[in-house]
Amino acid sequence: MDFQLDEDQREFKALLRTFVDKEIVPVAREWEQAGRYPTEIVDGMKEMGLFGITVPEEYGGLDLDPVSFALVFEEIARGWMGVAGILGSHSLACRLIAMHGTDEQKQKYLPGLATGELRSGIGLTEPDAGTDLQGIRTTARLEGDHYVVNGAKMWITNARYASPLPVLVKTDPSASPAHKGMSVLLIESDTEGYEVTKDIPKLGYKGTESCEISLNNVRVPVTQLVGGVEGKGMQQVLSALEWGRVNIAARSVGIAQRAHDEALSYAQQRKAFGQPISDFQAIQLKLGELGTQVQAARLMAYWAADAVRRGRADGETGMAKIFCSEVALNAAIDSMKVHGGYGYSTEFEVERLYRDSILMSIGEGTNDILRTVVAKSLIKGETKVG
Repeated sequence: MDFQLDEDQREFKALLRTFVDKEIVPVAREWEQAGRYPTEIVDGMKEMGLFGITVPEEYGGLDLDPVSFALVFEEIARGWMGVAGILGSHSLACRLIAMHGTDEQKQKYLPGLATGELRSGIGLTEPDAGTDLQGIRTTARLEGDHYVVNGAKMWITNARYASPLPVLVKTDPSASPAHKGMSVLLIESDTEGYEVTKDIPKLGYKGTESCEISLNNVRVPVTQLVGGVEGKGMQQVLSALEWGRVNIAARSVGIAQRAHDEALSYAQQRKAFGQPISDFQAIQLKLGELGTQVQAARLMAYWAADAVRRGRADGETGMAKIFCSEVALNAAIDSMKVHGGYGYSTEFEVERLYRDSILMSIGEGTNDILRTVVAKSLIKGETKVG
């Protein structure tokens, strides 16, 4: 058993860390509070080729292994979790197209998506359907050589930049079970009837937009049906979301690592009763637990990522997402306690970490739902413990 990154991964992580420390950490708090879009950071990620991390090399991408993929989100979330979201949804869309798209769809979109010239997201969630994707109401009715799409999507990351946007629809609303009638269409943002209606205000996860999208009689050519076959949409989406859970687990590790770093630094600088508070046993207990949990979460995230490399890994990625997201929240809370009153101030990083950490237990499937996914995987013998 090898718990170490290989040489290429170590060098890649060092490169990412340098970028984050130079380009993201110094501006994250100020830009987040100002509601400023991180255009310069996005340009830097383009230059590094990070928009192509799930695009095959033949289309100009990096085609990273799952562990290296996790490193990207761990390091960027350590600087600013919202910026990691810009890459997250885009990378899932690229993965979906690369795995399931037709040759024509891959040639049309993947080279531009790899450079960041084109951006994307993933259109799944609706006002009445989040974790329960089979409950979506957006329909696509075939008329000649076009689908006519009607419905609405919400919480769509990158919505104002995404084109094409893979959108989960029901091509056969009467199908039973419902997933057999679901498909994915690649919808370009300039199509008539496609409208980003508003940005959704959020507690955290700032830096990227989360929007509502209206689809009103949007005519989409049949050539935009992912894979060219109806009824495969749910399987296509779930295969991409497996990487999405690795993404969330890794982002959680990044948040937890930053919470640890901030707590450790503050405890060594802050003095009370004539000595650094790091000398007090109560603070040491928190720091010791925090460091232990962060490292455990990191190993869990890498383990799940490696399981994805070896094949289908619903149970492993579910476990990692659950554990890492809860570590992130607890790490943020403990770091805030170490900071005392200053932890509650917007002048310190830790309050932003707290606001961002809460989303990690919700995104890519709530933790309670994922516990049932993990349980089913254990019952079927697909995931082993021990």
